[in-house]
Amino acid sequence: MTDNPARLVRHYARHAWAVWILLGCCLSLSAHADGSELRNTPIVKAIQRARGAVVNIRGEKTITSPAGQSTEYDSARRVNGMGTGVVIDPRGYIMTNFHVVDGVREILVNTADGQRHIAKLVSRDMETDLAIIKIDAGKPLPVVPMGTSSDLLPGETVIAVGNAYGYEHTVTRGIISALHRAVQVNDAQFYNDLIQTDASINPGNSGGPLLNIDGEMIGINVAVRAGAQGIGFAIPIDKVMEVAVGLLATCNANKTWIGVESSTNASPLEKGMIVGAVEANSPAAESGLLAGDVVVAVDDAEVCRPLDFQRAMLDRKPGESIRLVVRRSGNSLELDLTLGGASERVNLADQPAWELLGVELKPIPPAEFRKNHQTKYRGGLTVTTVRPNSPAAKQGIVLGDVLVGMHIWETATLDNVAYILNRPDFAALNPVKFFILRGNETLYGYLPVVPAKTAQR
Repeated sequence: MTDNPARLVRHYARHAWAVWILLGCCLSLSAHADGSELRNTPIVKAIQRARGAVVNIRGEKTITSPAGQSTEYDSARRVNGMGTGVVIDPRGYIMTNFHVVDGVREILVNTADGQRHIAKLVSRDMETDLAIIKIDAGKPLPVVPMGTSSDLLPGETVIAVGNAYGYEHTVTRGIISALHRAVQVNDAQFYNDLIQTDASINPGNSGGPLLNIDGEMIGINVAVRAGAQGIGFAIPIDKVMEVAVGLLATCNANKTWIGVESSTNASPLEKGMIVGAVEANSPAAESGLLAGDVVVAVDDAEVCRPLDFQRAMLDRKPGESIRLVVRRSGNSLELDLTLGGASERVNLADQPAWELLGVELKPIPPAEFRKNHQTKYRGGLTVTTVRPNSPAAKQGIVLGDVLVGMHIWETATLDNVAYILNRPDFAALNPVKFFILRGNETLYGYLPVVPAKTAQR
């Protein structure tokens, strides 16, 4: 070390600059780290948690000009439609609005990882405007986290994710503006008990999730008020789950017979599925299951809500044995249940339509039919079950279709169908022409069936 004062000053000055540069880098890295953490807000985390389960839906559909309105174009034309959906089961079952897929012949789905798939309509409910579609992704898909709409608070933060105007995975933020809104969208569609939000909901958002700050789905976006700003609506998730249970139960009834009806839980936060009723002489009855039991597991799958039970029944086959864990009077017990076949249900076997066509039909009250269907037909029968590989299944008839005619006769009642199928000259009509309503479209086809008298031999 030198004793020269000038040289000492230069020496320490050089090292001071090095220290200041090193300290500056550390401060910069520290600030950057703090900045990243500040940017990772609860909203960002909520979106990250749910985003993988959101899909975009596209398809071409036919729209018809309202009656009495003349246009320079044809009354019916093909347009490109778009919407959103959410994955509710890793096997590719997706919840969306029915109006998103209504009339769409080829439903195109883009998943969050950019893969494209063609979906099929599995089941739908026109009254609530909800539907389930399915894709075969070849791998398990992320499932949207489920919340509850029973404890929502006006003013709490919500997030909408959807295919707004075709811009995929658009995210908007807002608050819950009000609860329990009734909305009349048009002459045919009325929504009751909706969530109102000022989160921007645009065309294409329909069927997408409304999330809470924890990234849980608390509603499905469904409608906007024309001409208004900051007024959008969503179907509460508790209602969505109730409908989804019924839709999946109908799908499962196509393949297997259990003989159990679920009951709405006293609280959405109550874990398990409450057994509402057990059919006599059914597989459920033979297993020892009783009304009032709470199913908490199917094999190794936990049942937190009725939807979990129906999901556990998907892809099951007749003759397959399952283990139920139930809670009864505070005690836990295990029951073995062997699934029956759909054709074993007595009420189905009693319907000639089930034996000959492969469908279970349910009458529609006249007032309900007139409210939901603007058509020349005076009534119809809802298809509630389709037997796999049956004539109806091969012709593309699906759950929720409404049978309104066969050959020259209307089918407003089950007696109408029985009359047609049991006619002595039925063989001359084979294959029989059928007419169905699917959303806003009237479709027809031909069913090759064996006459009833021949089938009974």
